[in-house]
Amino acid sequence: MPAAIISAALFFAAAVFAQAQTHTSVSLENRVYYILEQAEARGLCKPLSGIKPYSRGAIVSAINEILASGETKKLGGTEREILEDYLKTFSKPEPGLDWMRGSYYNETTIGKTAAIISANIGANLETIFSTGMYNSFKQNYLSGELWLHLFANGDIGTHLSYELSGEGGIFQAPRQYLGKYNTYYKDFIDDVDGEFVNREIDVYSEPLSYFPYTYKKRWDGSVYFLQDLSGFSSWPNTLAGGYNLTQELTASFLENRLIARLGRLPHEWGSASFGSSLVLNQSARPFFGIEAEFSPFSWFSIASMTGALEYYNMDGIKTSSMHFQNLFSTTMLQFKYKNYLFLDVGEAVIYPKRFELGYISPITNSIFYQNNSGDFDNVSMNISLKAQYPGIGNIWFSLFWDEAYWVLNFYELDRTMIAFQGGAVISLPFLSFTSLKISYTMVNPYCYTHNRNYNPWYGDKNMETSYTNNGVCLGYYLPPNSDELLLRFKTMPAKNLALNLQYQMIRHGADFGNSAVDGSNLLSELDPEGREGSKDVLKRFFLHDGAYQWMHIIKAGAEWSPERIPLTFFMEAGTVISYFTDIEQGKANTGKAYPYSIVDTADYPKQTSLIVTLGVKLFP
Repeated sequence: MPAAIISAALFFAAAVFAQAQTHTSVSLENRVYYILEQAEARGLCKPLSGIKPYSRGAIVSAINEILASGETKKLGGTEREILEDYLKTFSKPEPGLDWMRGSYYNETTIGKTAAIISANIGANLETIFSTGMYNSFKQNYLSGELWLHLFANGDIGTHLSYELSGEGGIFQAPRQYLGKYNTYYKDFIDDVDGEFVNREIDVYSEPLSYFPYTYKKRWDGSVYFLQDLSGFSSWPNTLAGGYNLTQELTASFLENRLIARLGRLPHEWGSASFGSSLVLNQSARPFFGIEAEFSPFSWFSIASMTGALEYYNMDGIKTSSMHFQNLFSTTMLQFKYKNYLFLDVGEAVIYPKRFELGYISPITNSIFYQNNSGDFDNVSMNISLKAQYPGIGNIWFSLFWDEAYWVLNFYELDRTMIAFQGGAVISLPFLSFTSLKISYTMVNPYCYTHNRNYNPWYGDKNMETSYTNNGVCLGYYLPPNSDELLLRFKTMPAKNLALNLQYQMIRHGADFGNSAVDGSNLLSELDPEGREGSKDVLKRFFLHDGAYQWMHIIKAGAEWSPERIPLTFFMEAGTVISYFTDIEQGKANTGKAYPYSIVDTADYPKQTSLIVTLGVKLFP
């Protein structure tokens, strides 16, 4: 079924029915996704789709199913209260002004069929303060964000829903300049025709007042400094302003078995634990796309999406955008065996903008199709397998295959551009909606990257085709040449209280300094010559081929919503112990493995930090 094409037609066929039913999506930041994941793992509801975000109607249906099965499945009293609160939140509001929601709702009927047209208009406010204190409090960094969010959503008949949403804010998130990085490697010789050209790029740290790889840039395009509103910049090192806009038109048919959406939203695709997707992760920036999901059977569904990616402002609003003219198409097949076994098989492609029907069509394999249209594009495949025993938990394994080369020594080649992950979620019955998550993730060098190359329809322009949107990876949040061990405990001991405790060990190849490791940055480019093992520089030996940063992260967080007050308070605090290991000087990227040891230098220092984040939401 050509989902992307069918979905376009659906938007214009739906406003003629009697009763309203909301199909707009629920933000991926909402805790209800965690609750539904736990309910599914305990067998309290039928298997849920791996294609997120879910619609409000789908969440209401799932909660009703869980509540209906609660007595026989030992649903706790606190859990029932939590579910009933969420059911009220996502159900159709009463007409008029609701101060607890921060919104005004009204509806009318039109035509002989009395089709309901509704509108829900509201606002919310969020403020966040975060501080990072380093090396015995000798270096302190402060970040702050204040966002005002306005929205209007509703239904047009039974099958079509809409939402217009926008927010503006002031914020700052200081970073530190670390050094230069060669996108190929230091001694790379440029192609005489100018297609493969080494670039030296600036490298910056993660925002210093947030935990590593947790900060999500919230603004679209550029930021605007208060002293110069006409200028464009890429990052708010000092106080700046910005905005973001999201919107959607969503249609649902055949009792939610066929869902089509046109809009600009974040996504999370895959049956692995929520937040773990290697192919389309909620940590990515939103983009505008057209998508559809068709579930003809309880054991099978197909989803497809095509969207326009957005550029990352590095060199100016026009200069950068000329090199980021990409479309993104992806298709995923999902197979389920009752509530025990889940299999995802999918593909994705980044391609310079053109009307390429073969990539848009979900019934055409993009890898084989590329052989017909020319090798100009970044094509990948992904697979995920999850096994689950209701009441105990689940285990899963995921693989993202960017450009692997399967020979006997494939593990030692930079060309093995894969990411893989294994993990388990264990349900803990002694507290309400409580779980322990354990996972290990490896992202190989050059994974999610791609060579810039010439395209006939863009003349002699070197076009970026990395697996990124607005400078952020579409897949997992780790940069290339990294691994992560994650342990996370989450619980909801009361209906208005959520707690979490987490440990991470993250190791990442340095992309700056004298021992920088090639393939450790999202802008890295793999040498087209010698990839099969003839060049020593294109071999990988994780931890043993250059400098690597080790981070041990321990943190705890809480979120509390008082009764009868439209506020939510949240906080997070913890420590980051960071240090580097390095090999013998001058041996980085030489194609051999060397012993490593902990170092403490100007480029690669030891650091211990305390991170504290406090925030409050009005009308959450």
